[in-house]
Formats: sequence, structure tokens, C-alpha cells
Amino acid sequence: MKVLQEAETSKVRNFYEGDETLRLILEDTLDGEFLSYAKRELQLFGEKCANDIDERAKHTDREGEPRLIRYDKYGEETCEIWVNEGYKRTVDETYRTGIVGYVHKEIPELGHKGNYTYSFAQGYLLSQTEPGFYCPVTLTMATAYLIDHYADEQLKEKFLGHVCATGDKPLFEGATFLTERQGGSDVGANVVRAEKDGEHYRLYGEKYFASNVGMCGVAMVLARIEGEQEGSRGLSLFAVPWRKENGELNGLRVRRLKDKLGVRAVPSGEVEFDGALAYVVGDKEGGFYYMMEALNLSRVCNAVASVGIMRRALVEAKEYASRRHAFGKRLTDFPMVQDSLGKLAAKLHVELATVFDLIQLYEKVTNNEVTEREIVLNRLFIAIMKKESAEQAIHFSHETIELLGGNGYIEDFVTPRLLRDAQVLTVWEGTANILGLEL
Repeated sequence: MKVLQEAETSKVRNFYEGDETLRLILEDTLDGEFLSYAKRELQLFGEKCANDIDERAKHTDREGEPRLIRYDKYGEETCEIWVNEGYKRTVDETYRTGIVGYVHKEIPELGHKGNYTYSFAQGYLLSQTEPGFYCPVTLTMATAYLIDHYADEQLKEKFLGHVCATGDKPLFEGATFLTERQGGSDVGANVVRAEKDGEHYRLYGEKYFASNVGMCGVAMVLARIEGEQEGSRGLSLFAVPWRKENGELNGLRVRRLKDKLGVRAVPSGEVEFDGALAYVVGDKEGGFYYMMEALNLSRVCNAVASVGIMRRALVEAKEYASRRHAFGKRLTDFPMVQDSLGKLAAKLHVELATVFDLIQLYEKVTNNEVTEREIVLNRLFIAIMKKESAEQAIHFSHETIELLGGNGYIEDFVTPRLLRDAQVLTVWEGTANILGLEL
């Protein structure tokens, strides 16, 4: 006796196709050649996300999560982070799409830069299959933003082309290291220190929640220059390459990787700095404020990841319910199931449209095309949408597990991973209480 009336080959094979809300958003916000380009590229990326990347994500979550290799065969400390080959392919293929790079440089085919709308549309598709990897993408976006907006020309020349690489040069993924053991969200309590060494600095101390360790080519790190005031205003922002030019570690080590509930694709760990060479980014007094700008970008990414998980959950629920029979009927023939699916679909439509409304406002802010009032609204809107969308991602994942019944609770299905991955979205980039401080 078959569990499903129809073969599973009928499942969605392209996350872009059939997403009418996304199509309308793109047609409303992109013009001419750019719109045609975006539709074509998102069609290709949507297919890859629903197939190759999805299979790799399942393997990474279940059997292929990152591992710390502390020493080489000669006993020398290497702190190498092992990731599986499928994950490496996902990294390479995703950055080649320009998900980060084309926000900051020209799309060769069009002769002009892309924008955040296109980038976040890519992130929305990626988050339907691998929200864990969208974390390193987010960190790389934040790193590119900080370097492009605040680094001097010498630092831009050194790092920006690599952070924005699309296959044209070696890729440097990014990272943002803020949190320390003693303070957590109280960043002003940070004690990692920066000592002057010629024209640059050396960092000493530990970052406790550092994501994309070992995979990043350069990390943006908050540290306190010796003699500077206590609190957040005494922090400066530094660009810290992971390795020296000769390939050796840059005066740092990974103490351990975190054993996390979800988003297992991204290596998150504890990093200890012991004389790491560091370059000041922007004004020494502006470090905290620069990082808060990057944090707001990451919060938008968080909302994008949330609506991505919401859509994947709904797709799984609809596909299963349309093929599963019980009591002589398809599940979709039962009024209560119709009601549940209808409410989820309506909520997703509103949430996705609202997130992209936020993206339009955020784009205007980054381009300095706004009033003071819009700047304030942007900050408030980001905090509200980050909280709301993250909570909805958990709700959607929970509802989908119920709609699948016992099968929804089994790791052979994607639904447990969606719920585990969604849970961190209420924690990353600020919990509800921290976000409430913005209001």
C-alpha cells in the first residue's frame, strides 16, 4: 500500500517558478534589461537551489558538517576547518552568481551594478534550501559593505575585489566578530585589545561566537585600542586577514567549534587572537557605529532567510497534502487543511511583500537618497521585521510538521531541519529584547 497517491517526482523542482509574489515584486522594482537578466538568472539559480544545492544541504546537515582539524600530521597547529566537497561546490556556485559581488561592481552583461533587491531575491531562494550557508553569505555582504563604505583606498585594493569575487579572482569570504564571553549583546563590555605595531595593530583576546571561522579570508573585528575609553564608544573596527600572505595563520587559533541545534553548515566557533595583524577601518572612533550599520544589513538578511524558510515550509506542506490520502480523500480536500494552508499562503504573501518593501527603503538609505525621517523609519522597520519574520519562520515550520504528521518529525524529511534552522533566526543579530531597544 502506497503512503502517497502520486510519486514524489512531482515535487517542486525550481524554487523560482510558481512564486507569483516574487515575480510581481521584481516587475515592480526592476526595469528593462535588468529585469530580464534577473528573471533569467533567478530561474537558473532557483533550479539549482531546488536540486543540487538541496541535496548537498541535506548531506551537510546529516553527515557532512564542518570539523576542526587542530593539528597537521607533524603536530603543527593548523586550525583548519574541514568542509565537505558538496558544500565547497555550493560556495563556489553561489558567489559566482554575484549574490555579493554585483551589489558593489558592474554586472558585465549590463554594464552597471546590481542592487540589494536582486541580491536578496537570490538570498530568498538560497534560504529555501540552505539557510545555514546564507549566514556566510550574509557575513560576506556585511564585510563588503564595511570595506566599500569606510576602508581607505589601500584596504579596498587589498580586500574588496576578493570579497566581491565572482570567479574572476580568489574569493575571500567575510565574517564579523563582535561577541565575547563576558558581554554577549553588551558589546561595550568587550575586552579584545589592539596594540599599535608600526602603521598597523596587533589583536589580543577572544571572540566567543564567531561564525564562518576558517572559511573567511578576512574578518571585521571590534577591538579596543589601548588607552581608549571604556564602553562601545571606545571600540574600533579592524580588518583581520585569516592568513598571512605566506599561507600561515595570522596570529590566531580556533579553540573549538560550536555544536549547534541547527544551521550546521556554517562553522561557528571561538577564535583566540594572539598578535593577529589588523588594519583599522575608517575612523578609530567610529568602529561601533560602523558595525551597527553592518548589523542592520545582517538583520535584513535575517528577514530574507526567514521568508525563505516560510516558503519552503509552505511548499512542503502543499506538496505533501496534495498527494497524501486519508479517510478516502486527499488531505487538501479537508476544510481544516485548506484553512491551514490558506492562512499560511496569505501570511507568506504579506510577509514577503513587506520584507521587499523594507529592502526598497534600505536601498534608498544606503544610496543616501532619503530624508532624516526615512532614516529613522528604516531603523525601526528593520528591527520590527527581523523579529516578526523570524517568529513566523518558526511558526511555519511547526505548522508544516503538524500537516505532515509523524513523517514531518522524521529527519528523512526536510521539515525537522527547517525548524532547527529557523530557531536561530530569533537569536541571530539580536533577540526580541535587544530589538526592542530600537523602538
